This record gives sequence, structure tokens and C-alpha cells, in this order.
Amino acid sequence: MKKIALIGSTGSIGKQTLSVVRRYPDKFKIVSLAGGNNDGEFLKQVQEFKPAVATMAKELDKAELINGTEYFFGQDAFKNAIIDDADIVVVALVGFKGLLAVLDAIEKGKDIALANKESLVVGGELVMERAKEKGVRIMPVDSEHSAIWQALNFDCAKPFNRIILTASGGAFRDLTKKELDCVTAEQALKHPNWNMGAKITVDCATLVNKAFEVIEAKWLYNAKFSNIEVVVHRESIIHSMVEFKDGAVMAQMSYPTMELPIQLALTYPERFDTGIKPLDLFAIKSLTFEKVDNERFPCFDLVVQAGKTGGTFPAVANSANERAVELFLNGKISYKDIYKSIYGALQSFDGGHHVHLEDLIGADAFARKYVDDLFGVK
Repeated sequence: MKKIALIGSTGSIGKQTLSVVRRYPDKFKIVSLAGGNNDGEFLKQVQEFKPAVATMAKELDKAELINGTEYFFGQDAFKNAIIDDADIVVVALVGFKGLLAVLDAIEKGKDIALANKESLVVGGELVMERAKEKGVRIMPVDSEHSAIWQALNFDCAKPFNRIILTASGGAFRDLTKKELDCVTAEQALKHPNWNMGAKITVDCATLVNKAFEVIEAKWLYNAKFSNIEVVVHRESIIHSMVEFKDGAVMAQMSYPTMELPIQLALTYPERFDTGIKPLDLFAIKSLTFEKVDNERFPCFDLVVQAGKTGGTFPAVANSANERAVELFLNGKISYKDIYKSIYGALQSFDGGHHVHLEDLIGADAFARKYVDDLFGVK
């Protein structure tokens, strides 16, 4: 039985991870949970799975707590959920803090099912170096990177010619540049194909999410940026492709669902039934592919360029975006202010190419303060 520490249990990926555990209670056991601020959902999870340790960012009244579980509270309490008894740590936190969870898990020698993009975007060099030193395996949970992992026959070091990342295009894929001037957060959250958390759904609308995946690909597969291509694939049937030296292209296909990559990261190298609908090829009218429109989605090139610059610049791009998206979702800034935030933070940053953790933390703090100062937010 595989023992799981689930970091980010109350989010979209966390809840779907628990669905996988329910499906195979004889194969998986939740030994710790780390939730955010949704106390109702969190307490239900603790009641059902009875973990040895449970942590939450928001402190709960002692009267609400369920006996038999040890509790920790606070913004960094999730670190206490990475316990020695766990075989694998599912990192489903959103944002910069995911990097801290990943590094803690690596230091404890735990394999990682990685659903947090920011950890590789911000600290890819640091993460991959430490994982190699510790002999830790990183199994990608992103549907795109899971697809690549599968096409490479679960061997991230396998030679390839080109990685082709597919993008749905997000909620605004059919809007003109002029129409994008006045879009709202509510519109951004209406993803045409996927049901995800708010932050990542906005990142899909700006294509920042896809830029993050380009940077992730560099670190996961030791890829050159010149060997990574992005195509807009509206149907979200092909989740990504790998082209090999002989011209063969391997693609992983299924209807849009996160349960397949989540479950595979936990069951690897075996595959089990997910209960998802089989792919009906006769019902698929077409599979389309388009180039990314960089004029309508300028954040994409901006963030990819930060990845190419390297060092602490991806951390600045990530954290400026993270803070700007938070303000956008709260109605404090406009959609186009997200680009303004990332661009301005990168232009104002006088950082270096060090990737020590303290440098990354400093870059994160700089970017957040820049965005707050830009819009006069306290």
C-alpha cells in the first residue's frame, strides 16, 4: 500500500487525488493532509481519511477538530505534513509556496507527484539538482507533462527531437485584441474545456500557464527552448506530443480529465482503470492546430523570455503574475494590467543569475511589492 502526503488537499487537484484514493482504498492510504482556507472541506477530508497529521493555513477552533489526528496551523504549516511515514508527496499547492514544499519533500527523500508548476518555473535548476542528488523521482501531474512523460515511456532522459505542448487557448481564444480590453475575471474563469482552480484558469486565459509549461519542459526533460513548440489545440484531446529523431510523433490522447495524470503519477509504472469515458474517435469531428497569437497574448512570450534569461528572473515573472492575478480576481486591476505587472517587474528587477533559495525568496518578495506599489495596494 502506497502512503500519500497530500499537500493542497482542498484545491481542485487535491480533491481529485482523493477521488483516486477512494477508487483504490486497497492500494493507497492518506497519511497526511495539508489544506488551505476551506475549513468545511478540510474537516470532511480529515473525518473521512483519518490522517496522522493534518495542517491548515487557517487556524481552527479546537472544538472542531477530529480526535486521532495531530494538527498544525499557519501559512507554512504544510511543511509539517511532509512526514517520514509517507512514500510519496503530492504537491498540489498553487503558487511560489509549492517550491518550498517540493524542496522539503526532496530533502526527506520522498518521491513527488508534482502538480505545482511554479516550483520548476522558479527553482527548476535547484529542484532538479537536489532531486538527482537525493535519488528522488518527480512524476508530473500536469496533463501536458504527463503526456510527454508517457510518450517518452516514463523516461525523462530519453532522447527526442522536439516536444510539442498543446494549449486549449483558454477562455479568450476567440476574442479580438480590442475585445480583450474590457474582459472580466468572471469571463476568464469560464474555461471552454477544463474545470480547474481560479488562478490556473486565469493563467490559461493569458497563456502564462503555457509559458510556465515551456519552462517546466526545459527542466523535466533537459530540453533546449528551441526544441519546445506550443500549438493551440482547441479540442484538448491530444494532451501533448513528442517527435523523435526518425520523424515519428507520439501523442497521448483522452477526453479532458485530470484524474488520468493524477492516478498515473501514483500508480506508475502500472496503469489501472480510471472510470473515465473511453475515447470515441468516430464522435470527434476534427482535431485542429493553430499558432499562438503573440499579439493577443503577449504574456506568453514575456514569460518564456524570462525563462530563457534564467537565474532569478523566472521567479520575478512568476510572482508578479501571481500577485497580479490575485488582484484581478478581486476586481482591483484589469486583465491587461497582468501583462503590465509582469513586464514592469522584469524591467525594474536588478537581479542576478544565482538560484539559491534565499535569492529566489528575495525575487518573490521584490515582485509582489512591485505590483502592490504599482497599483497602490496596501
